[in-house]
Amino acid sequence: MDIVYSKGASSRESRVGEVEVVCQGVLFDMDGVLVDSTRAVARVWAQWARERGFDPEYVTRVAHGRPSMATIRELLPNADHEAENRIVETREIEDVEGIATCPGATELLESLPPDRWVLVTSSTRPLAEVRLRAGGHRKPKHIITGSDIAHGKPHPEPFLKAAAMLGVGPEKCLVIEDAPAGIQAGKAAGCRVLALRTTMSDEVLGRAHPDWIADSCASVRLTSWHQGELRLAVSNAKRIK
Repeated sequence: MDIVYSKGASSRESRVGEVEVVCQGVLFDMDGVLVDSTRAVARVWAQWARERGFDPEYVTRVAHGRPSMATIRELLPNADHEAENRIVETREIEDVEGIATCPGATELLESLPPDRWVLVTSSTRPLAEVRLRAGGHRKPKHIITGSDIAHGKPHPEPFLKAAAMLGVGPEKCLVIEDAPAGIQAGKAAGCRVLALRTTMSDEVLGRAHPDWIADSCASVRLTSWHQGELRLAVSNAKRIK
């Protein structure tokens, strides 16, 4: 078996399609990873885009996985950004129709020690709490939201803060993401990154250079936990060179 060590973490490809990842912490994105909010997000951003004369499909695509303020500043550089952000956040908090847990997310979270994982989301804290409840998840012990950082994804700050919250180096953490901005943030922080094809194609995800691509959290299972070391098996994992 091929064993690869990288910056304090290791991975082992034990058979075709399955990878074992050894780490000391798991850093989860929320939307598209733990919570399926795709339709709600699309509805809110499409409405906002139409009202301001933008192409709804384009705006929905660029807004995914980034802080809403970053998208607003990019598209409306001369607007009242705080006011626009309040409009978007209010609508997102109010629109929970169709929000559900992502495949395998509940089972994976319940198998992990609560002090060994962090929710790392670009959403504000109020929005994150609403979506977690709508998706049937309890509030996690550790959470980093857009309200807690100065620089959002693809900047590494969210994942660097999350690793520090667990008291381990980022190189010992596995990031689980579904958006290019989040993948880039995880890699920039020095983490290993598992991308999920829940919202985007392999081609799009691959351009952000994750370590692996898999279907969903249902592809990940905890095989052992000992003295702070987590061993995770990822099935049907596509390794990215």
